Amino acid sequence: MCVQGLGFVGAAMAVAVAQARTPEGIAAYQVVGVDLPTPDGHARVDALNEGVFPFPTSDKKMVTALTEAHEVENLRATTDSSVFQSADVAIVDIPLDIDFLDDDPQLEMSSLEKAIRTIGRQIPKGSLIIVETTVPPGTCKKFVLPVLEEELRKRNLDNNVVHLAVSFERVMPGAHYLDSIINFWRVYAGHTESAADACQAFLQSIVDVQRFPLTRLSSITAVETAKVMENTYRAANIAFVDEWTKYAEAVGLDLYEIIDAIRVRPTHSNIRTPGLGVGGYCLTKDPAFTPAVAKQVFGLNELEFPFSKLALKVNSNMPRHSVNRLVNLLEGSCIGKSILVLGLSYRQDIGDTRYSPVEVLVRDLESLGAQVTVYDPYLDYWPEMDRPLPIKIPDADGADAVVIATPHHEFKILNFPKWLSNTRTVVLDTANVVSADERMICRNSGIRIESIGRGDGL
Repeated sequence: MCVQGLGFVGAAMAVAVAQARTPEGIAAYQVVGVDLPTPDGHARVDALNEGVFPFPTSDKKMVTALTEAHEVENLRATTDSSVFQSADVAIVDIPLDIDFLDDDPQLEMSSLEKAIRTIGRQIPKGSLIIVETTVPPGTCKKFVLPVLEEELRKRNLDNNVVHLAVSFERVMPGAHYLDSIINFWRVYAGHTESAADACQAFLQSIVDVQRFPLTRLSSITAVETAKVMENTYRAANIAFVDEWTKYAEAVGLDLYEIIDAIRVRPTHSNIRTPGLGVGGYCLTKDPAFTPAVAKQVFGLNELEFPFSKLALKVNSNMPRHSVNRLVNLLEGSCIGKSILVLGLSYRQDIGDTRYSPVEVLVRDLESLGAQVTVYDPYLDYWPEMDRPLPIKIPDADGADAVVIATPHHEFKILNFPKWLSNTRTVVLDTANVVSADERMICRNSGIRIESIGRGDGL
């Protein structure tokens, strides 16, 4: 089986499939990861072929599974797309971007079209194609299927000789990276019943379906909608908390204790918490998918998506609230101030800078005249800003202010009162990392430490 695209999802999926075993304990698949012949693609291919996961990860199970696959020799990677000629299963895990024109989302389908044509030109009869990439609802029916059928016709093949299915990923990089694939719920559907059956058989071979049963939906468009809707819901949930964050700070409340009290109620257990902002590849763009596809694909110009659009707008502006809070802590000016930011990744315990809200934070602080140093234990280089990063945490006494941006485990176990001792550094905790006891100790020693989501002094 082949995995097309070796990014954060595709690389993990390749490892997950490679670790699948038959009842006799034999490797169930020979897995080939396929990427483009670009510098990034070659780097990922080389890493996997050396038995090294191509991205920073704190998941020991992922590392162990890859090591075993390397030893068993049932996982390799390549930039040669001709491997699709022998694929029984091909999983599409390529990025699908969306651009904005005057705040109007515009779908960008060229990379997906190239990917599907590459597979369609080569994949043998009877094979299964699973689109795992998050795509706007209707994409597979209105776009992927016609492109695939066109390529099959060029080969004088019937439209139904290849099975097309959709089963979106719910990959969560971090400490449970591998488990988010093999020990997690999956939703799927096929363009035909036989395609759905083939997808079900494949998923059952890699997912623990006894504990995490599969959910088959009635159509591939329904599956696409499920993924976009669940991500939009989460983005809206986060945006909702933003206004309460500002209220709590303004009137002197601790929003974290309030949310903990609300979460006791089962119907409200997943309410989000305050923070720096939204990052990563999904929540920053997925809410725009359905508004875009409704107009561009379905011609439904009269439909509006006010909550989805507002969630994107609110979340994109969230880091600026932290900037304003820090400026106030610095008595109204950042000019000439040395600011240390702890954490760059958009999520804890990973090395992923894509659409990180820290980028907005740093750009805004620097535009206000600050000198900013960023440290992240999982990264030594910041590609979006083309900057090397320190390999160990800098001393606090060289900073006028410290911003805790990402709740990495390394920061949670850091003794902040000791690390900040003998300084008069201002600290803004945007990630609820510093405990109440540590905040009290710091304040008693003269260190100003405040939190996003809490009024001053809390």
